[in-house]
Amino acid sequence: MEKEIMLQQLEQSKIYCSRIFKDINDVNTFFRLSENTASVGFIFRHIGETIHLLAQLFGYKTDVESETLGQSDTGKEYDLKTSHTIVDQGYKTLEKLVNETNEKDWLEEIETSLFGKISRIKLYSLILFHNAHHSGQIASAIVKGKKLTFENQTNNN
Repeated sequence: MEKEIMLQQLEQSKIYCSRIFKDINDVNTFFRLSENTASVGFIFRHIGETIHLLAQLFGYKTDVESETLGQSDTGKEYDLKTSHTIVDQGYKTLEKLVNETNEKDWLEEIETSLFGKISRIKLYSLILFHNAHHSGQIASAIVKGKKLTFENQTNNN
């Protein structure tokens, strides 16, 4: 029963976030709400990278490298197709995680460098909440944001 609940939570996260992700395009990927906020493209890549990097704490290997965690948005252009692939693969990894983890193991605590000792279920929940939080930022930036220049911008966008 718990596994089914978690799979439904994951599916709802995918549905909610994908409604927003499908609206990201080559124009609004550079939209920001203000000069102090990150762009749509940066946040989108950040979501995907975070899923993969946190999944490593559960023992899942990834070849996704962090370009956004702990970094500021410099205006770098992120390939949207690659970002979509990273996010999609991340959700598949989370589904695999839910299917492969025994129900009793969800309460087991694991040591993390980011959060200290934390139960697996809390870490899983953090990933889903993180995705929802940043998806909301993306939605706001798409609707209310605009393309703003970055100081020390590294490309011609």
